Amino acid sequence: MPVPEKPIQSRDLDNSWQAVRLVLPFFRLYRLQLLIGFFSLLAVNGLQLVIPRIIKHAVDGLQNEGVSPAILLQYGIMIISLAVCIALFRFGWRYMILGFSRHLERDLRNWLFSHILTLDRMFFQRSTTGEIMALATNDLAAVQLAGGMGLVAFADAVVLSLAALSFMAYIHPGLTLIAIVPMPLLAFLTRFLSGRLHRYFRKVQEQFSRLTEFVRASINSIRMIKAYTLEKNQVKQFDGMGHEYVQDNLRLAKVQGTLFPVSGLIANTSMLLVLLFGGRLTIQGSITIGDFVAFTSYLFMLTWPMMALGWVTNLFQRGVTSLQRIQNILNEQPVIVAPSQPAPIPEKLNCISIKNLTFNYHGQIDPTLQDITLEIKQGILGIVGKTGSGKTTLSHLLARLYPLEKDTIFWNGIDVNQLDLAEVRKRIALVPQDMTVFSDTVRANITMGNAGATQEEIETVTRAAAIHTEILGLQKGYDTRIGEKGVKLSGGQRQRIALARALLSDRPVLIIDDGLSAVDIETEHEIIGSMKSFISDRICIIVSHRLAPLAQADRLIVMDRGKVVAQGDHKHLLQTNRFYASIYDYQTRRIGKK
Repeated sequence: MPVPEKPIQSRDLDNSWQAVRLVLPFFRLYRLQLLIGFFSLLAVNGLQLVIPRIIKHAVDGLQNEGVSPAILLQYGIMIISLAVCIALFRFGWRYMILGFSRHLERDLRNWLFSHILTLDRMFFQRSTTGEIMALATNDLAAVQLAGGMGLVAFADAVVLSLAALSFMAYIHPGLTLIAIVPMPLLAFLTRFLSGRLHRYFRKVQEQFSRLTEFVRASINSIRMIKAYTLEKNQVKQFDGMGHEYVQDNLRLAKVQGTLFPVSGLIANTSMLLVLLFGGRLTIQGSITIGDFVAFTSYLFMLTWPMMALGWVTNLFQRGVTSLQRIQNILNEQPVIVAPSQPAPIPEKLNCISIKNLTFNYHGQIDPTLQDITLEIKQGILGIVGKTGSGKTTLSHLLARLYPLEKDTIFWNGIDVNQLDLAEVRKRIALVPQDMTVFSDTVRANITMGNAGATQEEIETVTRAAAIHTEILGLQKGYDTRIGEKGVKLSGGQRQRIALARALLSDRPVLIIDDGLSAVDIETEHEIIGSMKSFISDRICIIVSHRLAPLAQADRLIVMDRGKVVAQGDHKHLLQTNRFYASIYDYQTRRIGKK
């Protein structure tokens, strides 16, 4: 099994601010919660700054022998009271600010998910499932961490450092200048390494997308992997990608591992300078012992912001990188856009007209469909042709899965480009080649398009799809869970459940794109005969490689190399089209021999 393509490289934005703007509306939405949280954070910092002043007075009182045990007890009670208040306010900011980060993660995930559902087939053809899953997990986790602890640490560092510096300057301005001498080095180092953090983290996230996609593809193809004994090959490829992922993380860890210890080294250097020069000032009597103790306490408070600067930079770089990746997806727009003022949708669809339709896929030189003109009326239209003749492409265009040129497909004479896209799709039931069933009950899969259907209505469509008896044979009947992608069912059973779902949705247009290929020809013949009572006043389009069941169709078209080369009923085509007659003869003779 081939290794999935490397995920699309994130398009670099003009600057990080554009990515940050993505989350600004959420800050406005939760502004009251954030205000309470930051007020609590400021209260914690303010109360912490008071404690060294109390300690100063206590130490100076002890030095001057001017305090009694009762006064010391009062100081102790004051410190304990402040500690209790700090604990309460600390709980407040954690609950409010970290709670905001969880709301941010949830709302961004919902936004991302709902936006992805609006995108059309072209987007999913160039983006892997693993890449999208990584955005919804790893990248959102990075944004949540930056919007929670990163925001707290940044605000805490700024407020606490400014306040601590103010109190230190109040005690002795000269000693304060000595203490902050090493800080420009930290600022330079942070600026130098932040760009590398951004680049390495983006590479880590993209490699994680590849790993996720490889695991998803392997699990989905597990039966094929086992059938071809590819387990060792898959493990080898996965191990190679895992080694590459580890190497990328190690490069990132080198940068992270440089920031934090260097920040600590600079902070401890400041402490050493204060001990040397501050101790001398204390001995000389320029400052009291209490002032010196208070000054070192404030410097200790300042040590945390200095050490946290590297960590905060790391968190913000990760968050901004992930926001850029998320914004790249949110900037994607569907190619098929509904008109701003759509025409009224026809109440009853009598005819779909195709006029001079030519279509080619993006990047393809030769057109897949060429100058098709056709009228599709109520009843069954069968589409036959060789593989690659354009049958599926025509079905997908009729289902409005790809953009159309103006004045090529009409509903009751109205250009479909003038109709609301969602309303058009609501009137089409599609049974594609790659039909989808979900890891749910049989009943839930059938009623997806009509959740309020009664048991009688469900059984009516399952009988028409020739699957009712087989459903009753399952362990819990209609309430049997069918496993991931319907793993407990055969291919033919999955196709017939998908057909029953389409019939139950009761839509004016039914398109079956080779959706009965996994059932035997007799069952397909029976199903098409049973469907006639459902589609007498509807348009039904059936694409099939087998001609015998389509003999019941009201009309047939033969496609070759993107063109309609013949059309008419079964008898007419047998007499006038050599390709149709020869394929029909070959298929019926083969069935007869069996």
